[in-house]
Amino acid sequence: MNIQQLEYIVALDKFKSFSKAAESCFVTQATLSTMVKKLEEELEIVLFDRKTSPIITTECGKELVSEANRILLHVQQLKQIALEAKGRIEGQLRIGIIPTVAGNLLHRIIPVLLEKYPGLNLEIQEITTDNIIEQLKKGELDVGIASTPLNHSELEEDILYYEKLLVYGNVKHGNTKFRSPDELKNENVWLLEQGNCLTDQVLNVCSLSSKEINANLSFSPNSFGSLLNMVDKMEGLTLIPELFCLDLPKGRQAKVRDFEAPYPVREISLIYHRPYAKLRLIESLAKEIKDLIMPLLQTSTLKNSDMRIARI
Repeated sequence: MNIQQLEYIVALDKFKSFSKAAESCFVTQATLSTMVKKLEEELEIVLFDRKTSPIITTECGKELVSEANRILLHVQQLKQIALEAKGRIEGQLRIGIIPTVAGNLLHRIIPVLLEKYPGLNLEIQEITTDNIIEQLKKGELDVGIASTPLNHSELEEDILYYEKLLVYGNVKHGNTKFRSPDELKNENVWLLEQGNCLTDQVLNVCSLSSKEINANLSFSPNSFGSLLNMVDKMEGLTLIPELFCLDLPKGRQAKVRDFEAPYPVREISLIYHRPYAKLRLIESLAKEIKDLIMPLLQTSTLKNSDMRIARI
């Protein structure tokens, strides 16, 4: 029995296919099949039912795969300890990030990370919070970047920054600020699709109920671009995060209005699963993001009492 064989049975359990498992392990299908068969012969048990399609992991196989995952985690920890002893930040980091953060965060941090840490390989996916949590549990992601607090007992949350939620739209009156998000209850507020964490935050912080703006239209955009285009053409208002506002052209920035304190903000954090092998990588990523992003945000100068966190 060796580490490679454990990697092979974990991959086969995940993909339920010899060809896909072999591809993920960068070996031929024949090599993977032979090594798995040798492990079964050594242990004198059948790990996988090959007569079905997709392949089924046997009950004994499930126990072995679970233990193999734990062993591989310890192997990762050993490798990471060795790197830390050398004072190096390198290796692979698999990151999941929610779309409403990715578009305005990644272009600010990725060039710096790649230049500063040439030995760091980043694998980044734009996915929902629920998918981030699921993949963290399965070990398919190392870390997530999402809006928090999630209040998930199995996950650690390292707060990166707070960003204001600002009003965007054609404001009818001349006030430059709204006193409170509650004032939006009497406005037509456009929202992203249901289930989006920002939509939930806007509904909560503004004490809104989801409602149709037009009796003849049901519209659930999944991007800020579609949302703002509709607001521009159909009137009404929406809420946008501060980093997104910084990337707007000047014409659209003129349509942005702030609130008075306490300002509604969303909390953005790194989330990860313990026990964890890549804690040093995660801590380095968190520090870089904080150093790069916090100086850009108005919230960096605010007291906690001046902010009202929008709950999910």
